[in-house]
Amino acid sequence: MSLQACAEIVERGDPDRFLATMAAPPGARGVLFPLYAFNIEVSRAPWVTEEPMIAEMRLQWWRDALDEIAAGGPVRSHEVTLELARVLDAPAARALDRTVAARRWDIYKDPFEDAAHFEDYLDATAAELMWQAVRLLGGPVEAEHHVRRLGHGTGLVRFLQAVPELEARGRIPLVDGRAEAIRDLARASHRAMGRSGQLRGAVPSEARAGLLEGWQAPVLLRQISADPARVAAGRVALSPFRKKLRLMRWA
Repeated sequence: MSLQACAEIVERGDPDRFLATMAAPPGARGVLFPLYAFNIEVSRAPWVTEEPMIAEMRLQWWRDALDEIAAGGPVRSHEVTLELARVLDAPAARALDRTVAARRWDIYKDPFEDAAHFEDYLDATAAELMWQAVRLLGGPVEAEHHVRRLGHGTGLVRFLQAVPELEARGRIPLVDGRAEAIRDLARASHRAMGRSGQLRGAVPSEARAGLLEGWQAPVLLRQISADPARVAAGRVALSPFRKKLRLMRWA
């Protein structure tokens, strides 16, 4: 029942990751749904209240839950933590603490300090989540660099898609919001990914389900590179038909 609850959280809160998980082999879903449900709970914690102190407490709750999982003892009862404790090992629990800590940026209206801060945010959130998914499914440590590059690009796309809403909420999401700077970000991230064949060669077949959430990233980064004005206009997306076709090819 807890796994079903995790799947429902992902279906409601992150439809793209839900589609990617449903395209994965059934055995991998038991790992991916708890991870993605955890990510939803953590990512929305800063936005459910206007009180920074309460948001900090919500994030600390998840950090404490990860500490309990890493320690291997009793874990607080929650529909996500119960499944998460089944899935995570101690290294994954400690690594995902960095993911929760990075979400503190979402609580406040301060901009990123510099480009390095922004890069660290993407690595701690999107890239870390993808790497832990792949690692827990059996991905070797030698694949970490390649996986993190796809995770970074996937996170960048998602962040750029959110820019209009972040600005509407009074945030300053980008260190440099000029079209030229956005184009450079997208191009650099796309180049860093390398060829998809190289990535697939680095990750064994049983762990590739952890890569599926990035199925749109390469083409959307090219879309942004060609027309960075799409970001401000909220037009970074694929058509439903093209989205499904691409996911079928990746799966």
